[in-house]
Amino acid sequence: MGYAAVWKILEELMIQLRQKKVAIPPSIMEDLKSTKTIIRIPPQDNRIENVEKIEQYLVNVESFLISETQRKFGVKCADFWLDKIERAKKVCDEPKKEARFIAGMPRQQKWIRVTSSKELPIGKVREMAEKTNMSYKVQKDGSLLVFGEEKSIKDFVKKMALKYETKGKK
Repeated sequence: MGYAAVWKILEELMIQLRQKKVAIPPSIMEDLKSTKTIIRIPPQDNRIENVEKIEQYLVNVESFLISETQRKFGVKCADFWLDKIERAKKVCDEPKKEARFIAGMPRQQKWIRVTSSKELPIGKVREMAEKTNMSYKVQKDGSLLVFGEEKSIKDFVKKMALKYETKGKK
């Protein structure tokens, strides 16, 4: 299934609804963000649980957005968007390598940008980066740029995911 293509259509629909002053609950917006994050995980690291989460998030977002579209703009408009979503589901997801340049970053280093939250304050991210022998820089927007070898980045992400997942279940 074309998860990235479906995500893009749902994002487009959400933007249009917000422009029409339709209130979107934070949980729906968070589901859409979470979907994008999981979609970006390389296919070789994608587990069945991740695919299930993507599908669950997409269903939540799609059902809310389509029902709101139908309620506010009618069945024809909702059918139009459903048709776009169905076509997007048939697209084959091929991972695209995003080449990004960060000034002052050694070329051979891989990196990840982490934005803090209530559950994961910037101090804890720094601590975790240090424990996994990663380097980091605080960005102007307050996020943390963590960088190092590719294996170290993967370890860092796994540890962060485990720690965040554990906190979310309490």
